[in-house]
Amino acid sequence: MEMQEIITEKEKTKEDEKASKLMLEVKNEGTRNLMNSALEEVDPGHYSKLENLPEDIYSEACPSDFPAKTKAGKQTDGNARLFRAGCLFLTIICLVLLLVIIILGLKLQTGSTICPEREEIPATNNGPTCDYEQCQNQFITLQPHRLGCQQCADGWLTLGRTCFYLSTFRLSWDKSQMNCTARGGSLAVITSQSIQRFLTRKGILKYWIGLRHEVDTWKWVNNNTLQKSYWTDGMPQGDCGILSSEDPSEKNWIKAPCKAYSYFICQVAF
Repeated sequence: MEMQEIITEKEKTKEDEKASKLMLEVKNEGTRNLMNSALEEVDPGHYSKLENLPEDIYSEACPSDFPAKTKAGKQTDGNARLFRAGCLFLTIICLVLLLVIIILGLKLQTGSTICPEREEIPATNNGPTCDYEQCQNQFITLQPHRLGCQQCADGWLTLGRTCFYLSTFRLSWDKSQMNCTARGGSLAVITSQSIQRFLTRKGILKYWIGLRHEVDTWKWVNNNTLQKSYWTDGMPQGDCGILSSEDPSEKNWIKAPCKAYSYFICQVAF
């Protein structure tokens, strides 16, 4: 009896399991049918709309990005304008400097070689106005320097390749020679008629020249013996030579004591 009851219970259990499986299959099938019917009712156009979204959606999604990009673009444009303006300004400066250099070069090439004349002080008969040391302190040494086309320094006269300085103060012959030596030259040596006429025309006073009597011969400061002379008639006695610009150039040399005070002419060759 017990065996029959056990078999009966097993059969009931199997039948219950089969029934539950059938119920699950029915429920699953109903669920699938409902889902399929719901999908069939949905409009397929919605999917195409979702796939082809308008650009406005993206622009509305991030509206704060565009102002930042606009500001960055404006800043870049401003920097570019400043850079172009700076380049233009530098270019103009370079052109101006180049023009100035060209003008100065042309001016040096075409400039006059005649130095401006120094204003002369009229001669007086009151004797020397200062001694050598005082004159050295009052007057700056004007040594000629090589100045390109303008070979002579300010206050010097140019004749050929020689510079002449006509003093505006008086010294003895020896101190005049020392003054000219300090300027880089010597008292004037007149070796041609053109130099004689030039110095006579430019001067307005009486000037020591580099001519001195030694033993029985007149010599220039460069130790050359006098060849051509322009002595005036009825001249006083002395051992040093003076050129008088107040007289004609043919005869305007005067013999005077070397210790006398007079203006002088310095000479520098270049």
